[in-house]
Amino acid sequence: MSPIKANLLCLLSMLAWAAGLPAAEYLIDAIPPLPLTALRMVLAAALLLPLWWWQEGAGTIRRAPWVRGILIGWLMLGMAGILLVVAQAHSDPVTVAIVSAAMPVMGITLECMTTGRRVTLFLIFGLVLSIAGGVLAYAESMGGFQFGIGALAALGLIACYTLGSHLTITGLPGMTPLGRCTLTLAGAAIATTLVAAGGAILGAPSVDWPALGLREGVALLVFALFGVTLAQLFWISAIGNLGIGLASLHMNAAPFYVMVFMVALGAPWNWIQAAGAAIVAAGVMVAQIQPAKPSLRMN
Repeated sequence: MSPIKANLLCLLSMLAWAAGLPAAEYLIDAIPPLPLTALRMVLAAALLLPLWWWQEGAGTIRRAPWVRGILIGWLMLGMAGILLVVAQAHSDPVTVAIVSAAMPVMGITLECMTTGRRVTLFLIFGLVLSIAGGVLAYAESMGGFQFGIGALAALGLIACYTLGSHLTITGLPGMTPLGRCTLTLAGAAIATTLVAAGGAILGAPSVDWPALGLREGVALLVFALFGVTLAQLFWISAIGNLGIGLASLHMNAAPFYVMVFMVALGAPWNWIQAAGAAIVAAGVMVAQIQPAKPSLRMN
């Protein structure tokens, strides 16, 4: 896969993820974090499992490392999904996007520690540009930002998602992006359903079913289809080629993508966030420049 295609997939993943955040706002009051996470994972897995079976056959599904997939899926999507709902319940979509600025630093550090990624001046400059663009995009929200339970939960979800994304590539070798994505989603669906069922038995808050209507049903479908299914499929395909470090640089443009969908819902356009996204894009390109190798001269 070419770098251009991989970066385009990252952009599409961020767009799909951002599309799911406003939809979650219609659900968090009616559905507690545990059952909401389980519902969106089950829906996402149900959308992808038939496609995986059709593309690669039942034998591939049977031979897949299910135990590993469940564990990775629980970390990357189950824990992160629960923390996402908690973060939004105690803050808002912009706060989640603000804390996401930590992901490139986490991703690059993780790769340097585990895969020996070489730190170059271009990579450092690209990271600085990405963070600077993110800060510009967050500028108008910084004044009201408070590091409370919501922000702490958002930081936890970024850590879980970063590590889980890395393990999806390194821990599930030989699988296609569709297989990796579907296996981890199915694993997350199994794990979160068991946790939600256990919570219900122990008396955890349950779903307020009478409060759910057509609007909530559509929001849940959007939250699962865009915020999980498509976002994950594009993301896993991209990081298999770019690595978690470079791919996570795209995360700092998340406030711009959230703003785009807020505009569709009636909010005003924000040129500052658009400029921040442009700087992030420049940082992504700079970070991927490979230093020229010194040429050998024959005497």
